[in-house]
Amino acid sequence: MLGLVLEGMHGFKVGFYLDVANEARRLMWRLAHAHGTLLSLVNIAFALTVGVIRHWPGPSRLVASRCLRAGTLLVPGGFFLGGVVVYDGDPGLGVALVPVGAILLIVAVFLTARRLRTLNA
Repeated sequence: MLGLVLEGMHGFKVGFYLDVANEARRLMWRLAHAHGTLLSLVNIAFALTVGVIRHWPGPSRLVASRCLRAGTLLVPGGFFLGGVVVYDGDPGLGVALVPVGAILLIVAVFLTARRLRTLNA
């Protein structure tokens, strides 16, 4: 959806998006779109992995799932919010959500990889 909006603003030459003064906004929104798309693929891979792991204890699986979902919202959301208000070429405060989301994604990957390792041992 965001990709269609970005393409539409580009196609109609919307100054709010394309002007040189809005380069930081354009970068932040493109990063939001790219990360959202890639993290959607990570969610699909996680769903397929959960289907392969038959005996993953509930609490660990639940934490991994919730961390992945929260990271999937926070990383692109932080980039998007960082581009809503730009301060002299710097992103807005919303970009502070990105590192939090990245940490949650790392936790999800670690828990999933640890469980997969125990299956192959």
